[in-house]
Amino acid sequence: MTDDATDAQRRIARELGVRLEFDVAEEADRRSQFLAELLTATGLRTLVLGISGGVDSATVGMLCRRAVRRRPAGSAALAAVRLPYGQQQDDADARLVLDTIEPDCLFTVDIQPASDAALVSLSAAGLRFPSAEKEDHALGNIKARQRMVAQYAIAAALDGLVIGTDHAAEAVTGFFTKFGDGGVDANPLAGLTKRRVRALAEHLGVPARIITKVPTADLESQRPQLPDEEVLGLRYAEIDDFLEGLPVSPEVHAAMTRHYTATAHKRSGPLVPPPRPPGCAG
Repeated sequence: MTDDATDAQRRIARELGVRLEFDVAEEADRRSQFLAELLTATGLRTLVLGISGGVDSATVGMLCRRAVRRRPAGSAALAAVRLPYGQQQDDADARLVLDTIEPDCLFTVDIQPASDAALVSLSAAGLRFPSAEKEDHALGNIKARQRMVAQYAIAAALDGLVIGTDHAAEAVTGFFTKFGDGGVDANPLAGLTKRRVRALAEHLGVPARIITKVPTADLESQRPQLPDEEVLGLRYAEIDDFLEGLPVSPEVHAAMTRHYTATAHKRSGPLVPPPRPPGCAG
C-alpha cells in the first residue's frame, strides 16, 4: 500500500474517532459514565433504547444499565423499546437481550401500520417508483424513521434521551438511515469497530449467541434478514482492519474510501450554501 493510501486510511479513522489502542474495561467504564453524565447535564431521567435482538443494541443496553446504576436510586431509568414491523423473525433473540439488560420498562410498538400507511399515502399522492426494488428500499428507510418517531414520542413522555447503536464500522460506510437510526441524542458506540463492539459485549456479559449472530439491518421486506456484509460487499473484518490501521488489500481500501466519500452527507448536518468571500457586498 502506498504512503498516500495509508495516510488516507489514518485520516478517515481519526475523523471517526477510532483509536489505535483499545482497553475494553476502560471503554466500558468511560462510555457508561458518558451516559450517566449526560442525564445529569440535561436534567432528564430516562434512557430510551430500541432493541433489535442484535449485538449492537444489546451492548448499548448493558452500557445504559450501568449508567442508570451510577445515578442515585430512583433518579434514572432504562426504557427498552421493541419496534417490530409486524412479526419480528428473531423474536427469541430480542427476548434474550431484554432478559440480559433488565430494563425498567418495556414498550412494544408495531411500526407496520404507520410505515405502510405512509407508502399508501405517497401512492395516493401520485408517486410512482421506477422498480419494486426502489420501493422496497424507500419502505426500509420509512421503517427506520418510523422507529425513531416512536422512540422520540416515548422520550417526550418519560423525560428521556434517545440512545443510538451506530458504531464506526457503520459510520465509515454510511450504513445507517439518515434521520432514522442515525438521528439520535447520543451514540455511545461511536469510534468503535465491530470487533471492538463484540469485545465490549463479551466484557459486559452479553450472551454468546447474540455476540456471534450474523448482523442484519433487516429493513428490506423483499429480502428479510439480509446480512449486512452482503449489502455492503465487504466483510466486517475488512472494515475493522481498515479502521484500526491494519493492512488491507487495494480493493478493500478503494471500496472503503469510495463508501466514505459517497456517504459524507449522512455524517453531517444539513448542507448549506458556502459563506460569501470577504468583501462581497449584498
